[in-house]
Amino acid sequence: MAAPIPLYLAAVLLVSCGAAPSDVPYRIPEEQPPNTLVGSLAADRGLPDTGHLYKLEVGAPYLRVDGKTGDIYTTETPMDRETLRDCRNLFEGDKCYLEFEVSITDMVKGMGSGPRLIEGRIEVLDINDNTPQFSSPILTLSIPENTHVGALFAIPMATDRDSGVNGVAEYSLSTGPDADRLFSLQVAVDTDEKLPQLVVMGNLDREKKDSYDLNIRVVDGGRPARASSALLRVVVTDQNDNVPKFERSHYEAELPENSPQGHSVLQVRANDADTGTNGEIDYSLHQMSEAVQRLLRIDRSTGVIYVKNQVDREEENFLKFYVVAKDRGPNSKSSKVLVTLTVRDQNDNAPTIEIRGIGLVTHQDGVANISEDMPVGTPVALVQVSDRDEGENAVVTCVVAGDVPFQLQPLLSESTNDKRRKYFLQTTTLLDYERVKDYRIEIVAVDSGNPALSSANSLKVQVTDMNDNTPSFSPVMMEVDFAEGNQPGDKVLHVEATDADSGSNAELVYSIIERSASGLFNIDANTGEVQVNNLLDREETERYEFRVAAADKGSPSRTGTATVVINVLDRNDNDPKFMLNGYSFSVIENMPPLNPVGVVTVSDVDKGDNARVKLFVEPDNGKFVIQNGTGNILSSISFDREKESTYTFRLKAVDSGEPPRSSYVGVTINVLDENDNAPYVTKPANSSYTYLTPDTAPNTRVEVVEAEDIDSGPNAELVYTITGGNPYGLFHISPTTGEITLAQAFTGEHNGLHRLVVQVKDNGKPPRHTTALVHVFVNDTKANVSLIEVLVGHSLYTPLDRDIAGDPNYALAQRSNILYGSLAGIAGVILVIVAVVVIRHRLQKDTKSGYQAGKKESKDLYAPKQGPKNSKGKKSKKNKAPKPAKPLEEDEEATLQKGLKFNLINDTVSDSPRIHLPLNYPPGSPDLGRHYRSNSPLPSIQLQPQSPSASKKHQAVQDLPATNTFVGTGDNNSTGSDQYSDYSYKANPPKYSNKQT
Repeated sequence: MAAPIPLYLAAVLLVSCGAAPSDVPYRIPEEQPPNTLVGSLAADRGLPDTGHLYKLEVGAPYLRVDGKTGDIYTTETPMDRETLRDCRNLFEGDKCYLEFEVSITDMVKGMGSGPRLIEGRIEVLDINDNTPQFSSPILTLSIPENTHVGALFAIPMATDRDSGVNGVAEYSLSTGPDADRLFSLQVAVDTDEKLPQLVVMGNLDREKKDSYDLNIRVVDGGRPARASSALLRVVVTDQNDNVPKFERSHYEAELPENSPQGHSVLQVRANDADTGTNGEIDYSLHQMSEAVQRLLRIDRSTGVIYVKNQVDREEENFLKFYVVAKDRGPNSKSSKVLVTLTVRDQNDNAPTIEIRGIGLVTHQDGVANISEDMPVGTPVALVQVSDRDEGENAVVTCVVAGDVPFQLQPLLSESTNDKRRKYFLQTTTLLDYERVKDYRIEIVAVDSGNPALSSANSLKVQVTDMNDNTPSFSPVMMEVDFAEGNQPGDKVLHVEATDADSGSNAELVYSIIERSASGLFNIDANTGEVQVNNLLDREETERYEFRVAAADKGSPSRTGTATVVINVLDRNDNDPKFMLNGYSFSVIENMPPLNPVGVVTVSDVDKGDNARVKLFVEPDNGKFVIQNGTGNILSSISFDREKESTYTFRLKAVDSGEPPRSSYVGVTINVLDENDNAPYVTKPANSSYTYLTPDTAPNTRVEVVEAEDIDSGPNAELVYTITGGNPYGLFHISPTTGEITLAQAFTGEHNGLHRLVVQVKDNGKPPRHTTALVHVFVNDTKANVSLIEVLVGHSLYTPLDRDIAGDPNYALAQRSNILYGSLAGIAGVILVIVAVVVIRHRLQKDTKSGYQAGKKESKDLYAPKQGPKNSKGKKSKKNKAPKPAKPLEEDEEATLQKGLKFNLINDTVSDSPRIHLPLNYPPGSPDLGRHYRSNSPLPSIQLQPQSPSASKKHQAVQDLPATNTFVGTGDNNSTGSDQYSDYSYKANPPKYSNKQT
């Protein structure tokens, strides 16, 4: 429902005491929601928006008024037009009004001598809030049989408590299949109401069917419309064709107020031309309100209306209803007549005196308070005198009894309501609180009835003291020291103010003005004790300053203020705090001791000694120290990342408070790598080999060189290159993975042993490298394994700058060397045997200096002499035969003792010297041993079980310090490096050349 729009209808003239205000009418639909604007007195009266105080005097509980703007609003109590006292028995077209009164008090001096009063009316407009209803959910209609088609029968009308367009608008009829062609509905219009009539459309035969059930529906004209239905039961009876007729068209009468129960009011009469039961009439009340139903009754047979309950004119002054006359025939007919009763007044009500506050003067429990400084003529109360009677019975005289400085000033009004008269009760002299503090005022009212009735009411007026002194503090600045770490609710200080007034004007209420401080501190409103609400922390706020106020309870209140300063004292309540939750520093290995490795920062938010912090290393193992004051961490050691890459310890920070507080933080020292380690090869062994057939396809994987570097980062990133032994470009190595593949197909000249010199270099600065040997044997078959192993063994003692790449001459030279070596060995053994025999003959005992069969030699005749160690690797002279009898150098002797373990034995099987190899050859393989037996002059040498197995041959090369590697730094050609293993050969020629006989 749309909100109502207030309508200004009449000009309003308002004056103060002695002036006559006019009505201010408004219009508003009923049942409006709360806070709906009815009208604006300020706007309608042309008053300023400020400077006035508006108060609703009459109109509650349906209305309320805004004290500042004068706007009138609805309240939670809805205005129901049908239940308002003055709107219950209105005729069609009558308007419903709700009266109100509003007082206006000027707040600015000089604008008026007293309050003013506005009286007005609100026209309450009807809305569609009631549903039309039939008198009963089941309506019975009797129709005689053989009724002619088109006959009309009146249907009991529905009633709607709403009026106008919201009343009954239309009727509709629903029939079943058995009555569809028998009945229809016709609505007749009679002045202000619609009369539903049932039309007979077909012949009725009671013997075939004696009743029909129809549905009649009524709808009102509201928007939205409301509707209800009833069952219309049609009973087919014998014919009754005359309607009862009243003697009058309208009955009127007066009903004396307070008439006793059973009092006869009037009698209505109706006549029926029918005879018998069709002419006997029953009377009943129709379309009656709740008041009529409660107060009156009618004799069904005589039509006499009696008083059922006592009638009070002040409650119901007018009654309107209908009387229905209905014959007793089987097809009953009826008619109705309007009856109106006016209740005549009796002087049965004494005048009523209502005393209420006016303007700024409020009343509570019959007491009004007024300040002693009010001027003469100030209204203390609004007195309203009324009498619920009428005429002379309602004329009232009102006076103030006794000798008091107050009088009644009539408030003249042009209102048509003479039953209520209003007066201002105002002062006649200045009031003095010190002389008289209160007055009891009695007001007497007498009406003009016979006999006259009177009443009295009283009001107590209390004179209040004027508040003219402001509370004051001494001193106005209060400063106090308060230690942090308190408990909530602890007392901080006590403030006190004084006020020279008395009574409530001297009663003080303390408060904290600053809103920011009110959350931290609390002040007792009565005692002035300041307490702390929360735990104070000096580290957050060291000083608080706020203002406190002392306000008296006068009206208007006066307030004095003072400043409070609270200095928060420090306690040792904070641990030292490191800047980070953990520290991690990086240092370069090999850094000399007593150098700083990192700096830590620690702070303590406390103050003074509580903030002085000392640092300690835990555990104190002597590796690190820390400088107090600077936070520098110093190392007492030199770092070697390969031995220990990470150091972890704790730092402890302790303040100088009492008791002291401490905290810890973890420190990690990461040692950064330097390239101080060369790579070492883990695979393959220098003495191993890979066999390939001549028809091996290119890109075939040959071998993978695997190496490691105990450094880290770029110092451990390795690059693989072939630096020697690949003159034909047959092989290719991946620089990152070390995988060796065949680059091109073999030809006939490529058969034989290939020794690849592979250099493994890291990416350090400067880089470090090592060298590995990879042997590849190319042949149609590898049945003669001993030959391959011999070739690989001699390759280990061949200088690295000489390419071994399948050269047939090289293989022949190696075989000649083996033959010459065997002959030289045999000759040496014979000489040793002769020497032993001579010595034994002389000494007649065993000697330890000669060669004995099966005894281990301390020196290997096959061991070549190692060249001198220098940075460039000097080469020995070519084609110079070695000296077998020359003592070996210490390094060479140690190498041979650690490496090849050959035992010299006597071979008694054959008189010709031979070499026994510990390998089993497959059938059909060439017998190199037979070749050596026929050509070698040396005694036979057999490898004993304690000698290295076939898989561990040349262990002297395998036991290199860096496994299977030749170590070097700097240049790529490392044949002369002094970092070679003791087992590496340095540019020495083969001990057995082709020229040796």
